Amino acid sequence: MLLMPFFATSHIAPFTDLAFHLAAAMPDIVEATVAVTPANASVVRSALARRGPNDATATVKVTTYAFPAVDGLPPGIENLSAVKGEDWLHINAAALNEALMRPGQESLIREISPDVIITDMHFFWNVDVAADLGVPCITFHVIGTFPTLAMSHMELAGVNETATDGVVTVPHFPAPDIRIPLTELPYFLRNQEEEVSGRDVITDDRMGSALSRCFGLAVNTFFDLEHGYCELYVANGYVKRAYFLGPLSLPLPEAVPGNSQCIDWLDKKPNNSVVYLCFGTFVPVSDAQLQELALGLEASGKPFLWVVRSDSWAPPEEWTERVGDRGMVVTGWAPQTAILAHPAVGAFVTHCGWNSVMETVVAGVPVLTWPVVFEQFITERFVTQVLAIGARMSPEGDGVRSTRHKENELVPAQVVTQAVSAFMEPGGEGDAARSRVKELSVKARAAMADGGCSHRDLRRLIDDLMKARSAGAGATPL
Repeated sequence: MLLMPFFATSHIAPFTDLAFHLAAAMPDIVEATVAVTPANASVVRSALARRGPNDATATVKVTTYAFPAVDGLPPGIENLSAVKGEDWLHINAAALNEALMRPGQESLIREISPDVIITDMHFFWNVDVAADLGVPCITFHVIGTFPTLAMSHMELAGVNETATDGVVTVPHFPAPDIRIPLTELPYFLRNQEEEVSGRDVITDDRMGSALSRCFGLAVNTFFDLEHGYCELYVANGYVKRAYFLGPLSLPLPEAVPGNSQCIDWLDKKPNNSVVYLCFGTFVPVSDAQLQELALGLEASGKPFLWVVRSDSWAPPEEWTERVGDRGMVVTGWAPQTAILAHPAVGAFVTHCGWNSVMETVVAGVPVLTWPVVFEQFITERFVTQVLAIGARMSPEGDGVRSTRHKENELVPAQVVTQAVSAFMEPGGEGDAARSRVKELSVKARAAMADGGCSHRDLRRLIDDLMKARSAGAGATPL
């Protein structure tokens, strides 16, 4: 099996997890290779290393193909986490440019001659490459069925035609009604920056056509989390087959990889007392907003562990001294799954990236939401309205939030203080959300256990692909 993820750590990591699970499920049958550009090979290797030494990680291979020259991007910048400001649009545009990306990918595919291609939705042409080679192609979605279907339904209906007072209600969706301001929708739904982002009507049509023609769809979710939306995907005939395989981050590694300083710090804090904050591998937050967030955390009086990814931000004057050991700031990477699993963590301030949502569900930690880009504002509704495992950091109607960073209004420090203090108050909204997310945590682990719904779907995926092979293929690994 050849797996081809998009150029973002948030995509490469779950693709690598999927490769691990495929290899572990049937090691005598499945051979999994993850194909990335050279600068992204280390991301795959790091994801495998975090699982520790075992037979499955040892059998997952990594191969590379060249990242094409892209105007506006210096050589070696091949991952969203490596770009500055809105330069991510150049990577996104390149990824969706068939003339630019297909030759290198197709050349590698033909050289390897896999029995199965598992492709990111961005690389829609791989469905045609697979068809030309006579092998099945699986599209793998690294986000859940709720945000994916919501975007599809809004796009089909036309958000600008159906919006009322700048707010659109997701059409043909199960209750509750999901209402989203136009400013909080992804660029392609707002019909903005098409010439930069690379996503236009023609591209969207081709992506939709590829999804309907591919052998099947795999999703990093589990049925008990999104059952109403999983059923909708299949019932509406969006895909020929659907496989719900998550949470793919399970099983968690037994040891904490790398620097465990933050774990040592957490060991000294009471259970459910610490607010953990992280906005993912690629989420641009302005320095001005970081200042307000810092002051709000200080005034809340709650212990916090904060992952900050900014080269230019410095905390307010004497802030570090005033906060003291009550707060810890980590720059760069932090072992998020280990942090969320720690009993001291009582809440997670998250950007609502799908990987983070799945990880917090596995850990049983409630959330305060702070979406920033892409489909994150849509996922926020799933977390707060459907699952009810968290609350918004910024109250609805309190300032403009937008996927365009220049439109965002600052969330003032006092709003942060109020939200954190209220959510962490014993007997309050945070405790109710914690109770619900712990129930989901049990279901998540059951889904991935032997005989669980995701475990069964993984085996069904492999079995279906085996049946689809040509009659004379023999016992060659998939």
